[in-house]
Amino acid sequence: MIPKYRKQFNQEFSQEKYQQLKNILKQKGGVETTFRISESPLFLTKEFENKLIEASESIITQIKNLPAETLQKAVPENCRVPNDTDKPHFFTIDFGICRSENGEIEPQLIELQAFPSLYAFQKTYEETFCEVYPFLDAIKNPMPYEAFTNYLKELIIGDEHPDHVILLEIFPEKQKTAIDFALTEKLLGIKTVCLTKVKKQGKKLFYEHDGKLIEIKRIYNRVIFDELDNIPDLITEFDFREEVDVKWITHPNWFFKISKFLLPLLKHQFVPKSYFLNEFPEQENLDNFVLKPLFSFAGSGVNLNPTKEITEAIQDKENYILQRKVAYEPIFEDIKGEFSKAEIRLLYIWRENDDRPILLENLGRMTKAAMVNVDFNKKDAIWIGSSNAFFAEG
Repeated sequence: MIPKYRKQFNQEFSQEKYQQLKNILKQKGGVETTFRISESPLFLTKEFENKLIEASESIITQIKNLPAETLQKAVPENCRVPNDTDKPHFFTIDFGICRSENGEIEPQLIELQAFPSLYAFQKTYEETFCEVYPFLDAIKNPMPYEAFTNYLKELIIGDEHPDHVILLEIFPEKQKTAIDFALTEKLLGIKTVCLTKVKKQGKKLFYEHDGKLIEIKRIYNRVIFDELDNIPDLITEFDFREEVDVKWITHPNWFFKISKFLLPLLKHQFVPKSYFLNEFPEQENLDNFVLKPLFSFAGSGVNLNPTKEITEAIQDKENYILQRKVAYEPIFEDIKGEFSKAEIRLLYIWRENDDRPILLENLGRMTKAAMVNVDFNKKDAIWIGSSNAFFAEG
């Protein structure tokens, strides 16, 4: 995308520098990065960045204009949590990096979420790329680390003492994103607490630290609520559906409201046409669409080549969408002369008194396989996994 920076990076790259990148991340987080770190950042033009921002702003406006009742329909009855909020605190939006029919590189919407996604890690990752490859400093995200930190502190901690704010997850030490939890703790001074360790007294929640019970007043929520039903023999004192005296950051209902549920409702040149499975028109060709469950994480349940037999066998068709296929363009050249494809996630926060969200950072994911998931790549593949995008004049 930007030959100047791609050429310089590939010339400077070495396995020793790649190992240095991973070692610094481990040192900063205090734990291993258990998901694959890509050897390379994404280099994208300012023109492409403008397309991303313009599409995102249009999508945000369309969501703001939707009736609250429409969004509420997305929340399954068995997952409805009391004390909903007017807006989410987080907003993330994924675009595939594709080539249009007229040959231009353009974004195509893949999905969107109101769920926090590696915010602390991505900023640290970007800073670490710049440490290992100093020339990147000139084109990094213009938001200073201190400003980024202040935004997250204001959003997550607010006016509370950090002792009364927790990052909530289920079995956090087993999660692939554990390094982000560790970096968040260091950034904000809060504790990561497993849902099974939360104590409940009346409407108040507590966690134990140094033999003392400490009241929880704000929850930075990283639990995907509907996945709890899939954990056998899970025992907790606190059920999300109970009314409790806490402030959710962000409220769990938004996981469902800002989701694939919205894709059939959005219109833009960078938004592929989508339909709920139960509303799929007969005149459309199924071969041109990808089948996705509404509520899944990390690509689980996605079928790139659905057949009529598969779609007809689905009982709850209202919980699936068909999204027009897009072709990710392999444009990120590695040191072997091979090319990776990628998608980019924009990481926004949405403060309660703001009319629109604020873009803080981005997250890139690189692949050489059909799906943007490292498990589908060859064992010896490079330029795959988690990345970070740098934008510059092309």
